[in-house]
Amino acid sequence: MSEGEKTRLVAWYDEMRAVHGRLRRALELVQDTAADGAGPPGPAADLLVWCRGFCTALTRHHTAEDAVLFPELERRHPGLADVLRRLRQDHGMIAYLVADLEHALDRAADPGASRDAVVRHVEGVGAIMESHFRYEERALGEVLAALDLTAPRDDVLGPL
Repeated sequence: MSEGEKTRLVAWYDEMRAVHGRLRRALELVQDTAADGAGPPGPAADLLVWCRGFCTALTRHHTAEDAVLFPELERRHPGLADVLRRLRQDHGMIAYLVADLEHALDRAADPGASRDAVVRHVEGVGAIMESHFRYEERALGEVLAALDLTAPRDDVLGPL
């Protein structure tokens, strides 16, 4: 096996961790903006932009995994069925929490509305997301490190 082939074999795990890292950083920006009303570039309305962007990115990441990555892993590694079922359940729970967060954002957009509910929802999504990412990286790391899937990265892990 050539060095280039070895690099490709470990790339899927590295790609997943990179996507998770970008989502973690996006969540931090949302948390900072929700907590103090500031954040680049500063107006309170930025919370809506940062948060909706984060919600969309997280949803698209999980949708891509469910549609492309997980079926392929299940086909190649039937022993992962329970792990993949749990990860899909996590995706469903996170989607539910994201929908609640988006409803809280809608309410927070009203003049004079409190951001407290948004902050609580962001914290909840963040806690579940982090637990999910850690489990996914642990449970799939070895398999992804050896995965020779030839598909566009955005199709497999979402456009991040």
